[in-house]
Amino acid sequence: MKRHRISYWPFALAALGLMLAGHCRAEAPAQLTLHTRQRLESAPSSGDWRVVEKAVAWDAARTAVVLCDMWNEHWCQGATRRVAEMAPRMNAVVAAARDRGALIIHCPSDTMKFYADAPGRKLAQSAPPARPKVPLQGWCGLDGIREPALPIDDADGGCDDSPQCPQRSAWTRQIDTLEIKPGDAITDSAEAYSLMQQRGIENVLVMGVHLNMCVLGRPFAIRQMVKQGKNVLLVRDLTDTMYNSRKRPFVPHCVGTDLMLEHVEKYWCPTITSADFIGGEPFRFREDKRPLVVFMIGEEEYRTGESLPAFAAEELAWRGIRCQFAHVSATDNNDFPGLEALRDADLLFVSVRRRTPSKAQMALIRQHLAAGKPVVGIRTASHAFGAKPADAGHEGWDTFDVDVLGGHYEGHFGKGPATLVKTGPKTEGNPVLTGLPAEGFRSPSTLYRNRQLTATVTPLLIGQLEGEAQTEPVAWLNTNRSSRVFYTSLGSPEDFKTPAFRRLLLNGVLWALGRPIPPEPRIAAAAAQQ
Repeated sequence: MKRHRISYWPFALAALGLMLAGHCRAEAPAQLTLHTRQRLESAPSSGDWRVVEKAVAWDAARTAVVLCDMWNEHWCQGATRRVAEMAPRMNAVVAAARDRGALIIHCPSDTMKFYADAPGRKLAQSAPPARPKVPLQGWCGLDGIREPALPIDDADGGCDDSPQCPQRSAWTRQIDTLEIKPGDAITDSAEAYSLMQQRGIENVLVMGVHLNMCVLGRPFAIRQMVKQGKNVLLVRDLTDTMYNSRKRPFVPHCVGTDLMLEHVEKYWCPTITSADFIGGEPFRFREDKRPLVVFMIGEEEYRTGESLPAFAAEELAWRGIRCQFAHVSATDNNDFPGLEALRDADLLFVSVRRRTPSKAQMALIRQHLAAGKPVVGIRTASHAFGAKPADAGHEGWDTFDVDVLGGHYEGHFGKGPATLVKTGPKTEGNPVLTGLPAEGFRSPSTLYRNRQLTATVTPLLIGQLEGEAQTEPVAWLNTNRSSRVFYTSLGSPEDFKTPAFRRLLLNGVLWALGRPIPPEPRIAAAAAQQ
């Protein structure tokens, strides 16, 4: 039998090639793909800020993750609770970043004595002092050149609890939920910068608390690292603020954090979310509940299809109130596409004139009211439903004015003199009048006749034709049906240009939602008439 000689060199070379390829893949730096969000001004000093989103790729080996002041306890109980709620998600993100090769730097300020003998503490201390691009600071305060004043008032310490917690030094270490692994560093000073320089780190991810204080100002955090030329990103869903919602700008706590995120995105650095590391939805605190207002709009005379969306964007959205619009169909005057959102709405806002919705849509309105949910009505809401005769597919509600709003619409006076608006009797201290001029204001809207108010109505504002004696109620509250109802017969396009009217409408929406009304100063009479 003839023997064939088999060469093993091709197999050996192929195996060696696979080993080398595998080695190269193992040594190749891991890339972090991060989806950033930033706010850029269209032109300097224009005030026109636009959200810009883009993906960036960072070398994990040149990236540090900084955990700011995630203490085991805070003097504010609310702050302690939110840290504990956020920590498991943060630990998962840190583990993912560590596995990909990023350096983890734990920075629980004022607790280094607890970590004196920890390997991570010694690791941070071992870095030789680095020459900074600009002098290092122990605290980086508000930069009046690069950024304006913060959008929230934290002068009282920012505790949102009621009563506020007594201030004290409560922290002794980092919260135990955050694991400190071999290779992690521990510091609370600018030696973090020296460690980064020693490791050739160019990119810094910051997460932790509190955004309006330590996350911006600590020597290892945003302001310092941006000024040293690092590429900095804030993980926006893994932070919190020290903000008391009873202080300016009088918004819920988590909305105050949103305003601080906007400040950071404008003046300091872009942000990302934890979803870039572990997928899923971004983290949200359990207390972060944003009410939904559904605007049902179907009238042409007063152009509320234009004025209400603008009002919602300028006055409600930044306060954490979600707004959806069910405009009447362009092809069917009795159809309101999008009204199905009412199933999940917290408030129905009605600006409709003589329409007869489908029975299914009217059922949504009735279900909303049956659940005791609030309603706000403006101008023609007093004669909203019923122009088209009801049929097998449509349903009117001719008594909506009486049944829900608590009024009784009897037409209106003709065009002529302006309407002088003043507070009604026995309204002193009513929160819905907060910020309105004590001397009243003028409205160009024609005066509606609304008499025979129901017994559950509280009149707030009275309108009188200029130069005449006739008066009519123009704004009131109704608390029948276990619902909060606010109605005003004002609402012309010119009214929406009046500060007093806009403030009245804002107060009515906030009251109906059960939200605090900002205790801002009264509007000056001159401003109210502009």
